[in-house]
Amino acid sequence: MATKPPKADPVQDAPRVAGAQHVAAGLPAVRHSLVMAQQQMGVRRTALTLLRVNQKDGFDCPGCAWPEGEQRHTAEFCENGAKAVAEEATLRRVTPEFFRAHPVSDLAGRSGYWLGQQGRLTHPMYLPEGADHYEPIGWDRAFDIVAEELRALASPDEAVFYTSGRTSNEAAFLYQLFARELGTNNLPDCSNMCHESSGSALTETIGVGKGSVLLEDLHKADLIIVAGQNPGTNHPRMLTALEKAKAGGARIISVNPLPEAGLERFKNPQTPRGLLKGAALTDLFLQIRLGGDQALFRLLNRLILETEGAVDEEFVDAHTHGYEEFAEAARAADWEETLAATGLTREDIERALRMVLDSQRVIVCWAMGLTQHKHAVPTIREIVNFLLLRGNIGRPGAGVCPVRGHSNVQGDRTMGIFERPAPAFLDALEKEFGFAPPRAHGYDVVRAIRALRDGEAKVFFAMGGNFVSASPDTEVTEAAMRRARLTVHVSTKLNRSHAVTGARALILPTLGRTERDVQASGEQFVTVEDSMGMVHASRGRLKPAGPHLLSEPAIVCRLARRVLGADSRVPWEEFERDYATVRDRIARVVPGFEDFNARVARPGGFALPHAPRDERRFPTATGKANFTAAPVEYPALPEGRLLLQTLRSHDQYNTTIYGLDDRYRGIRDGRRVVLVNAEDARALGVADGSYVDLVSEWRDGVERRAPGFRVVHYPTARGCAAAYYPETNVLVPLDATADTSNTPASKSVVVRLEQSTTD
Repeated sequence: MATKPPKADPVQDAPRVAGAQHVAAGLPAVRHSLVMAQQQMGVRRTALTLLRVNQKDGFDCPGCAWPEGEQRHTAEFCENGAKAVAEEATLRRVTPEFFRAHPVSDLAGRSGYWLGQQGRLTHPMYLPEGADHYEPIGWDRAFDIVAEELRALASPDEAVFYTSGRTSNEAAFLYQLFARELGTNNLPDCSNMCHESSGSALTETIGVGKGSVLLEDLHKADLIIVAGQNPGTNHPRMLTALEKAKAGGARIISVNPLPEAGLERFKNPQTPRGLLKGAALTDLFLQIRLGGDQALFRLLNRLILETEGAVDEEFVDAHTHGYEEFAEAARAADWEETLAATGLTREDIERALRMVLDSQRVIVCWAMGLTQHKHAVPTIREIVNFLLLRGNIGRPGAGVCPVRGHSNVQGDRTMGIFERPAPAFLDALEKEFGFAPPRAHGYDVVRAIRALRDGEAKVFFAMGGNFVSASPDTEVTEAAMRRARLTVHVSTKLNRSHAVTGARALILPTLGRTERDVQASGEQFVTVEDSMGMVHASRGRLKPAGPHLLSEPAIVCRLARRVLGADSRVPWEEFERDYATVRDRIARVVPGFEDFNARVARPGGFALPHAPRDERRFPTATGKANFTAAPVEYPALPEGRLLLQTLRSHDQYNTTIYGLDDRYRGIRDGRRVVLVNAEDARALGVADGSYVDLVSEWRDGVERRAPGFRVVHYPTARGCAAAYYPETNVLVPLDATADTSNTPASKSVVVRLEQSTTD
């Protein structure tokens, strides 16, 4: 049977610590998945729902964006996917009675875990100016309030329209269409906080801001380098692909400051052999210091250049630009500087080089461990240099593989959720819909926070997500949100952003992926794009959590009709009635979606074109793949300080906290822990189990403090520490961002440890 949500917040400042694990998944993952699912859904609903996850006639997991293969297991989901589905398909409900019992001042003091555990939102809720309680409101009145505030703005650019990665292609296309017909490109999204650095680097170097591999390429690779990524927690189904690659003869190098159980050994719960024995995945673990990846790949590139016959000269001559300038910079790579930047040994790097030179087909995978540094974009460009040198782009079993996080975060960008849209996209919108979209660039996440802080933005509308918890510099972000005239959140569940409001606030409850979506023309489906550019349908089957929910497309269409009125030339009512009509327009606006409705009707969907992968054609400014040369950068670490990375526990996905354990790292019943190398801890005089405040140091001189963290001696790279977000987002300065991409530099925060005043 499903259980009721917790009435009180559990104690979260006294975690228990055991030894870290060295094996991922297996029977513990199966058991944990089923326990949490049954707590939320009950036995029968658990079985009916989980068997439809990621099936060709089912719904797309609302968790990560890892792709599915052509042949799918009956249980095509991972532990964290099961948790994500369970929390969406939960039988728990947040009704108007809940809000009568809990004022906003009470909700603001609750943990993110407690808020999320309360269940699904059932009614539109409104917080009037000066009030401390949300109250139920009808949909028409809710849309009127948004329309009133938008019409009162001096400029459409005083509104911000944020998008999370769970929004479908259809909803995302409609959302950006509404914002642009209104007159703004203020369309920040969660990509700004995670893989913007990947898109910036790849667009410049290969001409397409997405990965160049398909799932089957991993199965064909000779060598896979996994850098700055923890698949065991963040993309568990990737472990199955790595297991298959190993069975085919591939070798794996993992590059990470932390040893990760999933990259050590994987017990595949989908096979008897996997459950019993498992597979060792990593052949070489390079325990790199935070931010040292650019230096590592630069030295590898020098060594490749110095090895006779190692460069694919035919590919370089025919398909690349800028080789000589790059080669000059690479040949200047210094061994001593690289060892200092990376913390690696010469033997480590030479062994990695031998594995590279022995491989004809190489893939490099990465995630936020690479994208959230000041020098993230040059780092990813250096990885592209590394692959170009040996012709490892546009070859089966080889290429770049940025592993995206949230389901459909990549599809949202493809649909036009971008503050800096390409002129060709705007031209296509203008031709199709007959209005002139704005051309000036809008706000990304960091710039949106600054605009709200400075009073230059007055309305904040979020399509999904938990903006307050996901953003950097928590105190600044919260103060900025409270300056807004109106904050609106389209949500399935309660989160902290609902308790940090503008003068007025709305919560608009929406359907989840698991639920039936019936409109005037009949039952609808939506589409998503996975991390490798595959587009497929998603069909929910569960009865909606309440009769007052609207789908995301319906919310956008009704809002657009209310705000834009009869002057709009967009057929919003038609779009709400039948999503196929939306897909027909997408087919005429977005390249690669021609004949969209017919192609997505095929089981498994279709692959979007990718010129570098498909044709070895590079649509860059030079018409070729671009080698680049940039100074080697890595974070400086003052004496007596540590370099902190924020990261997820195993019981969370992004800002959604499923539980208070991090099983693989041996943390139980708490989240306020800081993982510190035992030798660093001894040098700093902090004992295992002691409590400290984390204090970040930034050039603005502002003290940012996260109090009451239990020190855990842990085998991190020397000089490095790790702690969970969103609790440590308070330490990330708003202006500490990656060059070019403006992504928060959450993986390289200089901190000092002070004895906790809360101990």
